[in-house]
Amino acid sequence: MKNWKALVVFTVCILTSYSSHCQILKGEELKSLTNENFNIAFTNLRHFLKLQNDGNYPEQIDKNKHWCDSVFRKLNFKTQTIKTDGAPLLFAEKIYKKNYKSILFYLQVDGQPVDSSAWSQTDPFTPIIKEFKNGIWSPIEIDSEQNIYDDDWRIFARSASDSKGPAMSLISALQILQEQNINPQYNIKVIMDFQEELGSPDLPKAVLENKDLLSAEMLFIMDGTRHLSNLPTLTYGARGIATATIKVFGPKYALHSGQYGNYAPNPVFEAARLISSLKDDRGIVQIPGFYDGVVLTERDKQLLAMIPENNDSLNTRLGIFSSEHVASTYQEALQFPSLNIRGLKAAYTGKEVRTLIPEDVVIEIDMRLVLETPAERQLELLRNHIIKQGYHLVDSVATSEDRATFKKLAAYEYRIGSKPFRTDMDTDIGKFLNSALEKVFGDDIVNMRTTGGSQPMAPFIQTLKIPAVSIRIPNPDNNIHGPDENLRLGNYREGILSCLAILTEPLP
Repeated sequence: MKNWKALVVFTVCILTSYSSHCQILKGEELKSLTNENFNIAFTNLRHFLKLQNDGNYPEQIDKNKHWCDSVFRKLNFKTQTIKTDGAPLLFAEKIYKKNYKSILFYLQVDGQPVDSSAWSQTDPFTPIIKEFKNGIWSPIEIDSEQNIYDDDWRIFARSASDSKGPAMSLISALQILQEQNINPQYNIKVIMDFQEELGSPDLPKAVLENKDLLSAEMLFIMDGTRHLSNLPTLTYGARGIATATIKVFGPKYALHSGQYGNYAPNPVFEAARLISSLKDDRGIVQIPGFYDGVVLTERDKQLLAMIPENNDSLNTRLGIFSSEHVASTYQEALQFPSLNIRGLKAAYTGKEVRTLIPEDVVIEIDMRLVLETPAERQLELLRNHIIKQGYHLVDSVATSEDRATFKKLAAYEYRIGSKPFRTDMDTDIGKFLNSALEKVFGDDIVNMRTTGGSQPMAPFIQTLKIPAVSIRIPNPDNNIHGPDENLRLGNYREGILSCLAILTEPLP
């Protein structure tokens, strides 16, 4: 009797070969599903990329939100708009079973502003397929019905990599599973952010006010590029960011260098001395206390050393003679806060150059932060350092009285962006994701402790008390934020495959 019952169960599972209740899909089955459905997934991506998505423009946000809402409704998700003081968020949820645990996915939908004149195509929102031939990327024509694509072809459009491509990887995987009548063994929640490139200013408050709605076991972030090896990558943290603007004042107005040279001080020289005081010739920040609290354990160093890279090849790739000396390797360097001059402006250059002593110099700074170096502390350290260099600081404009009283004058303004986060790699979330991806990629998976960039994940981690990992899909040479942003088709294919593997993996 027992044998007869077992045979019945086995037979039912065979007859319903893709039933989520009877079968754990193998890697080869997931690969077949990906390849069979790649044409429609690619077509959907191209449609999505046609929508302009600058988060500064409400009408563009609205079109993208409507598109996402429609897609998730077709997947039988319940959707709702989360109103904020600024741009809205979109939430989608599908409950497969009431007693299932939930996983929360974060999707970034907005993109950086574009300068169309800098692109090698007329419209950054008209996706173009290109192949690398004779040393250049050349457009190619493809049949709308074809299902055979070269993995090394690329699609060029704003947000192809950051981050509509990753978002569509998840959506495409959900569409495939729905078509095959396969259900994940956990419930799914999705939060869509339309102002990530603006620092997600309203996200922290929205998460706090909707913590019950967003509650989940884990947070998966569909954003960020892969390791330089272009292997499937999981990243367990991100640095935060704070920016500062320093304006060093010179004369009230620009002066003729012939009439006033040797008499009126040029603020560029003062600015240069201030900038040079920030770092020594080894690249180490000279602000006292800047690195305080950052310690790498032997286990940390062991995990970092497992990442496949070496300094020589990286330096060649970047076109630099040698690295700065904050740490011994690139991965270790990412574990420390950084200080960067991101912009510098004084008078005129090029065809507009003039023989003038400029009235001021503007220094734009960004600082990347780690958990041990909060923004407030780092910004105050920078402010104190400027004062120690002999400057009197004003809010924005130097008055005549200020100019008569102080030899060195500067304005100091700052902004705090995303906070840093970091998830322990040796926990259930890492084990779950590695188990899922190993089904389709074997051991070719890179686990990174943190990324150098920033992501607005801290509100979720702090408020929801859940671990977070970024699932990296785009190729590392994707021109993210710049002209000719692109996504390698092989990466998009592997992104869909990654999501299928994750969606069909049982939770621990």
